[in-house]
Amino acid sequence: MSARRIVLRFPHRLVDQPIVCNLVRRYDLDFNILKAAVTPREEGLLVLEIQGSEDSLQGGLDYLAEVGVLVQPLSQDVIRHDARCIHCGACTPVCPTHALWLDTTTMHVEFDSNKCIACEHCVKACPTRAMEVKF
Repeated sequence: MSARRIVLRFPHRLVDQPIVCNLVRRYDLDFNILKAAVTPREEGLLVLEIQGSEDSLQGGLDYLAEVGVLVQPLSQDVIRHDARCIHCGACTPVCPTHALWLDTTTMHVEFDSNKCIACEHCVKACPTRAMEVKF
Protein backbone atom coordinates (compact mmCIF):
# COMPACT_ATOMS: atom_id res chain seq x y z
CA MET A 1 0.00 0.00 0.00
CA SER A 2 1.37 3.41 -0.98
CA ALA A 3 0.11 6.86 -0.11
CA ARG A 4 0.56 10.31 -1.60
CA ARG A 5 -0.52 13.78 -0.56
CA ILE A 6 -1.47 15.79 -3.60
CA VAL A 7 -3.05 19.08 -4.61
CA LEU A 8 -5.67 18.94 -7.37
CA ARG A 9 -6.65 22.05 -9.31
CA PHE A 10 -9.85 21.68 -11.30
CA PRO A 11 -10.74 23.97 -14.20
CA HIS A 12 -14.23 25.43 -13.70
CA ARG A 13 -15.64 23.11 -16.39
CA LEU A 14 -14.82 20.05 -14.23
CA VAL A 15 -16.07 21.24 -10.84
CA ASP A 16 -19.40 19.42 -11.21
CA GLN A 17 -17.85 16.11 -12.39
CA PRO A 18 -17.50 13.03 -10.09
CA ILE A 19 -13.71 12.93 -10.40
CA VAL A 20 -12.85 11.73 -6.89
CA CYS A 21 -15.67 9.20 -7.07
CA ASN A 22 -14.11 7.83 -10.27
CA LEU A 23 -10.73 7.55 -8.54
CA VAL A 24 -12.31 5.35 -5.88
CA ARG A 25 -14.40 3.20 -8.22
CA ARG A 26 -12.05 2.76 -11.18
CA TYR A 27 -8.71 2.60 -9.41
CA ASP A 28 -9.64 1.15 -6.01
CA LEU A 29 -8.09 4.07 -4.13
CA ASP A 30 -8.86 5.29 -0.64
CA PHE A 31 -8.77 9.00 0.03
CA ASN A 32 -8.84 11.52 2.81
CA ILE A 33 -9.79 15.12 2.00
CA LEU A 34 -7.36 17.44 3.78
CA LYS A 35 -8.68 20.68 2.32
CA ALA A 36 -11.28 21.66 -0.25
CA ALA A 37 -12.42 24.82 -2.01
CA VAL A 38 -14.89 24.04 -4.76
CA THR A 39 -17.27 26.66 -6.11
CA PRO A 40 -19.40 26.42 -9.28
CA ARG A 41 -18.03 28.39 -12.26
CA GLU A 42 -14.65 28.85 -10.53
CA GLU A 43 -11.46 26.82 -10.28
CA GLY A 44 -11.64 24.05 -7.69
CA LEU A 45 -8.89 23.13 -5.25
CA LEU A 46 -8.69 19.83 -3.44
CA VAL A 47 -5.91 18.59 -1.19
CA LEU A 48 -6.05 14.81 -0.88
CA GLU A 49 -4.17 11.98 0.67
CA ILE A 50 -4.72 8.98 -1.59
CA GLN A 51 -3.78 5.38 -0.86
CA GLY A 52 -3.63 2.22 -2.91
CA SER A 53 -1.28 -0.03 -4.80
CA GLU A 54 1.44 1.69 -6.82
CA ASP A 55 -0.27 0.61 -10.07
CA SER A 56 -3.64 1.97 -8.88
CA LEU A 57 -2.07 5.26 -7.80
CA GLN A 58 -0.35 5.69 -11.15
CA GLY A 59 -3.56 4.80 -13.01
CA GLY A 60 -5.48 7.34 -10.94
CA LEU A 61 -2.89 10.06 -11.53
CA ASP A 62 -2.92 9.32 -15.27
CA TYR A 63 -6.74 9.57 -15.25
CA LEU A 64 -6.61 12.96 -13.51
CA ALA A 65 -4.16 14.32 -16.10
CA GLU A 66 -6.27 12.88 -18.91
CA VAL A 67 -9.44 14.68 -17.78
CA GLY A 68 -7.59 17.98 -17.30
CA VAL A 69 -6.95 18.15 -13.55
CA LEU A 70 -3.61 19.68 -12.61
CA VAL A 71 -1.90 17.47 -10.02
CA GLN A 72 1.10 18.41 -7.93
CA PRO A 73 2.64 17.06 -4.75
CA LEU A 74 1.49 18.79 -1.58
CA SER A 75 5.10 19.37 -0.56
CA GLN A 76 5.48 21.68 -3.57
CA ASP A 77 2.95 24.11 -2.07
CA VAL A 78 4.28 24.12 1.51
CA ILE A 79 7.43 26.20 1.75
CA ARG A 80 9.72 26.81 4.66
CA HIS A 81 11.91 29.91 4.38
CA ASP A 82 14.93 28.79 6.39
CA ALA A 83 16.50 32.26 6.38
CA ARG A 84 13.44 33.68 8.16
CA CYS A 85 13.21 30.98 10.84
CA ILE A 86 14.54 32.02 14.24
CA HIS A 87 13.93 28.54 15.71
CA CYS A 88 11.61 29.87 18.41
CA GLY A 89 9.46 26.72 18.28
CA ALA A 90 6.11 28.56 18.19
CA CYS A 91 5.01 26.37 15.28
CA THR A 92 5.76 23.00 16.87
CA PRO A 93 2.90 22.70 19.39
CA VAL A 94 0.26 23.68 16.80
CA CYS A 95 1.37 21.15 14.17
CA PRO A 96 -1.13 18.25 14.38
CA THR A 97 1.05 15.80 12.41
CA HIS A 98 4.40 16.69 14.02
CA ALA A 99 5.78 17.74 10.64
CA LEU A 100 7.50 20.53 12.59
CA TRP A 101 9.51 19.64 15.67
CA LEU A 102 12.35 20.97 17.78
CA ASP A 103 15.58 19.00 17.51
CA THR A 104 16.81 19.08 21.10
CA THR A 105 20.41 18.41 20.03
CA THR A 106 20.70 21.46 17.75
CA MET A 107 17.76 23.46 19.18
CA HIS A 108 16.60 24.04 15.61
CA VAL A 109 13.08 23.61 14.31
CA GLU A 110 13.00 20.83 11.70
CA PHE A 111 10.37 20.30 8.99
CA ASP A 112 9.28 17.06 7.30
CA SER A 113 7.15 18.00 4.30
CA ASN A 114 6.01 14.38 3.90
CA LYS A 115 4.09 14.60 7.20
CA CYS A 116 2.55 18.00 6.41
CA ILE A 117 -1.19 18.23 5.66
CA ALA A 118 -1.17 21.97 4.83
CA CYS A 119 -3.47 22.89 7.72
CA GLU A 120 -1.72 26.30 7.90
CA HIS A 121 -1.60 26.40 11.72
CA CYS A 122 2.16 26.98 11.52
CA VAL A 123 1.68 29.98 9.23
CA LYS A 124 -0.49 31.68 11.83
CA ALA A 125 1.80 30.76 14.73
CA CYS A 126 5.11 31.82 13.17
CA PRO A 127 6.14 35.34 14.21
CA THR A 128 8.58 35.69 11.28
CA ARG A 129 6.34 34.09 8.63
CA ALA A 130 8.94 31.44 7.86
CA MET A 131 6.20 29.00 6.73
CA GLU A 132 4.13 29.61 3.62
CA VAL A 133 1.35 27.63 1.98
CA LYS A 134 0.73 28.51 -1.67
CA PHE A 135 -2.75 27.58 -2.79
